[in-house]
Amino acid sequence: MYGTSDLSAETLAALVDASAVINETRELDETLDAIARTAAAVMRAEASSVIMFDKARKKQVFRAAVGDRATQLVGMEYDEDAGVSGMVMRTGRPTIVGDVTREDSHFKEIDQLVGFETRSLIVAPLTSKGDRLGVVELINPIQGGEFTEKDMKLAQVFANLAAIAVTNAKLYDRLRKDNRGLRQEMRSQNEMIGTSPGMQEVRDLIMRVASSSATVLLLGETGTGKELAARFVHANSARSERPFIAVNCAALPRTLLESELFGHEAGAFTGATGRKLGRFELADGGTIFLDEVAEIAPDVQVKLLRVLQEKEIVRVGGASAIACDVRVIAATNRNLSEEMSAGRFRDDLFYRLNVFPIEIPPLRNRKEDIPLLAEHILKHLAGELKMSVPEIGQEAVAALARYDFPGNIRELQNTLERACLLCRGAGETGDEPTTIHLEHLPGELNGGQAAQITSGSVLAANEKAIITNALRESNWNQTKAAQTLGISRDNIRYRMKKYDIRRPE
Repeated sequence: MYGTSDLSAETLAALVDASAVINETRELDETLDAIARTAAAVMRAEASSVIMFDKARKKQVFRAAVGDRATQLVGMEYDEDAGVSGMVMRTGRPTIVGDVTREDSHFKEIDQLVGFETRSLIVAPLTSKGDRLGVVELINPIQGGEFTEKDMKLAQVFANLAAIAVTNAKLYDRLRKDNRGLRQEMRSQNEMIGTSPGMQEVRDLIMRVASSSATVLLLGETGTGKELAARFVHANSARSERPFIAVNCAALPRTLLESELFGHEAGAFTGATGRKLGRFELADGGTIFLDEVAEIAPDVQVKLLRVLQEKEIVRVGGASAIACDVRVIAATNRNLSEEMSAGRFRDDLFYRLNVFPIEIPPLRNRKEDIPLLAEHILKHLAGELKMSVPEIGQEAVAALARYDFPGNIRELQNTLERACLLCRGAGETGDEPTTIHLEHLPGELNGGQAAQITSGSVLAANEKAIITNALRESNWNQTKAAQTLGISRDNIRYRMKKYDIRRPE
């Protein structure tokens, strides 16, 4: 057994310094470079390298090296069993080769390729919980001669420290990739779908305000996608890597809402057994979304006003102010002017929130977006319901386009989820191609009052939606779209001009 008690004060100090260096970075490549560099310093070797085991390809790969010809080594790879390093990876035991000329397992081809002479070497395994990560290789003592058994034991102590750093760096690397993937997925889920003039204006306003820290007030009916718009603002801001915290102010009673927003101290009220951080503190550096802000009680409005004015909060039951770097995005489906006139909403809070208002249009005012929205929703529903993505028949598209959707996108989503379940049918596995037809839609869409075309504007929206859907499905090939609809190419071009239908950029 060889422990730190067997080390000289100088060697122990070198190990401590090396451990600090290899653990100061979380990046895998930088960690491996630090291991190679500090290994040579601790072991007083002419050169050193870190060789990692690529399990998937059953290869050894030089990932880091220091010393003469080091740059030529990095990136080189060879079979998993080759050389002394291959033997160490198999056995998990450190190995010393005093004179490589007397060692048959030494992989001489590497020396020949880079023009380097290896006289003596130590190979120590990098292992973590039985997992073979790779090896640290030390080449030629600086003072000449050969490495000793004591050197080999020291190399293994170093390798054990290095293996911990490699494991942490690999874990960090994987978490970072997973996090990047999740963020990309969230961005795709938070897309603002639609090519209508109303949605183009909303996107333009969001992109104008996103890069600032200005407070945004989102206005619109229930179900129009105000939270989605808030997430879109956050995703395109400098705060996108920080938290996005959403609070539905209408879902909590006044006493709980105050605690949720600002936190509380132990003993602040009955049941407050410990300190609790509020949503503003949890969102520090990021964005807080206050949905249904008009539902906030007047006394809580005062505290919210303080946050906007002073950039600080005070926990319930607390006395000290806490700095708060949070961007506020608020939303409401109410007319705040009427709420102020009725004395239910503070004028000064309104002016603080109304810095950059954005009106989200209801679905009935952008019916040409319905086919595109439906396609987007169906892709997500198909994943959740474990079925193939359904197509939508032309009659069903027409029915969707005729309907006003008082519940807006939320109602459209519920309608499509029901249609997915009906068109799939009982006993199907979910792998069969499916199509949503008129009979799969609710009565008010497939033949009830919504199916009664009573105005030219509804007819125009219906026709525009059908043509846009046909063009999109044909990848904007006008001839194919015309064939699908049973009309001439000139006819479809006329309607594209009439309804100002353009291919999205």
